[in-house]
Amino acid sequence: MVLATACSWGFNWPVTKFLLWELPPFAMRTLCCWLGATICFAIARHRGETLWPPRDQWGRLVLFAACNFGAFTILTTLSLVWLPASEAVILTYTLPIWAVGFAWPMLGERPTLARLAAIALGLGGIAVLVGANPLHAERTQLPGVACGLAAAAVFGFGTVIAKRAPLRMPLVAGVGWQAVLGTIPVALLALGEHPHWAGVTALGWGGIFYVAVLPMSLAYLAWFRGLRLLPAATAATAVLLAPVIGVFASGFMLGEPLGLRQLGALAMTLGGVALAARG
Repeated sequence: MVLATACSWGFNWPVTKFLLWELPPFAMRTLCCWLGATICFAIARHRGETLWPPRDQWGRLVLFAACNFGAFTILTTLSLVWLPASEAVILTYTLPIWAVGFAWPMLGERPTLARLAAIALGLGGIAVLVGANPLHAERTQLPGVACGLAAAAVFGFGTVIAKRAPLRMPLVAGVGWQAVLGTIPVALLALGEHPHWAGVTALGWGGIFYVAVLPMSLAYLAWFRGLRLLPAATAATAVLLAPVIGVFASGFMLGEPLGLRQLGALAMTLGGVALAARG
């Protein structure tokens, strides 16, 4: 289940980048997220879960939705607008390193030597990715880099909050509600866009269906189920296949650059994330 999740999330990056060529960013994201939420609610109802959240969980639910779906979706979308998918996925998958940083002041988890090395490796990977041509990066890449790192930081913050005070409601319904609430600000941004739905190609509709069914719904459910069956460190390390798949799939599917700079940054970032997960 964890491997299926990693593959699904990995292919999501080039597919989403392709969809940006067919639709405005936030209209596309809103459609995919709400379709995914609908699938989650259908599964929750089939499983007999209680769909309506407990009254005392609404505040926590809104906070989780804002971090793990709303802000994360907006920031990763903007990162894909400015960056190739192969680079955006590397930056975003520094999120376990950010979680290490937040866990110290919020959970009292002092960073070990391995975790400090993880942060150093992750920052080194970012420097390799961005610093090869700083003048070019300043003009065209830095907004995308900032959004990718901010997305990782927000998701890492949400992960620490979830560990400190987990959401008390059925799993599948909880994912569905987070998708619905988190997509509201995305939908508001989409109001200023003018999507031409009739111009979407058959391949584009296939991409929308893929993102809604797999990365936005079934992959989340498989991930949480996998966490119950595997040690957390094993699951976290296994899911590192996602950025690897994202980088190589973007190169082969979209013709994006796949040279020593991208591969070196990927190796350093994944090394840092693996240390963060096991440290």
